[in-house]
Amino acid sequence: MGQKVWNVLVLCTGNSARSIMGEALINVLGQGRFKAYSAGSQPMGRVNPFAVEQAQTIGYDTSTVRSKSWDEFSQPDAIPMDIVITVCDSAAGESCPLWRGRPIKVHWGFADPSHIDGSDDDKRAAFAITFAQIRKKVEALMQLPIDSLTTEQLKAGLQAIGDAEV
Repeated sequence: MGQKVWNVLVLCTGNSARSIMGEALINVLGQGRFKAYSAGSQPMGRVNPFAVEQAQTIGYDTSTVRSKSWDEFSQPDAIPMDIVITVCDSAAGESCPLWRGRPIKVHWGFADPSHIDGSDDDKRAAFAITFAQIRKKVEALMQLPIDSLTTEQLKAGLQAIGDAEV
């Protein structure tokens, strides 16, 4: 029997920047052990081009990336999630839909790089910083012996990653 693939949903309010970058990082760094998706409580309907640029720096195929509602993942025929990670404070405080499966829910907060004013270079730099911060947490996730942990141990490990300074 093959190794379990862990389904991860990365949530933010607009699903245009941080959650998109989290999806890309988990899919690339997870090397098939993880399948990440992203969504938003109030999707903007477009993906921030600087988030797309960051995802492309690690070879992520962004051709199908889109800003979508978290409702897509709460439908009866939706893929059951193992882990749900909120990456913005507003989404963490909202009442989430009921997810299929019994996912572990954790919060990994990151500042929103899309609120930076300035030149494209300033914005690009802000996105690069946030991308690096998300990457550190995703790399910590990849170090967890996830297949041998109990649900409680996994939740504690994921919360410790979220609480760690980046």
